[in-house]
Amino acid sequence: MSRQDRPEPDVTALADRLHSTAIRILRRVRPVDAESGLTAPRLSLLSVLVFRGPATISELAEAEQVKPPTVSRMVKDMQWGGLVERQADPDDGRVRRVTATERGRSLLLEGRRRRVAALARDLAGLDPPDRDVLDRAVAILAPLTGVEPD
Repeated sequence: MSRQDRPEPDVTALADRLHSTAIRILRRVRPVDAESGLTAPRLSLLSVLVFRGPATISELAEAEQVKPPTVSRMVKDMQWGGLVERQADPDDGRVRRVTATERGRSLLLEGRRRRVAALARDLAGLDPPDRDVLDRAVAILAPLTGVEPD
């Protein structure tokens, strides 16, 4: 049976399988995050700052889908750890923006390298044609994320 003769997959069923698979993949690489010494929420917050750039507490709360007081507490703790700093906005000195420090940036990027290496080990076990399909799938899904692919 050719691709043209097969029925289109149920979009809801496809979404369900993709959701479950994505969560399982993330859980599979999560153990390497422990090496960073940060909790998952703090790593996520640091990721926003490293990849999107400086942000206000409100912008971080929106990005992380939590309340501003939660972000304020995390930022305060991360400031003490030398991972982030607060700076005056260059356009409006009344506004404070949170920025990742070099230490925070390095910690996050090293953690990302460990995650990618763990995932690469798993992907290396797949047949090359299957890896090609995954490569194409990533390109197809990238616009759904609202961010350019890395």
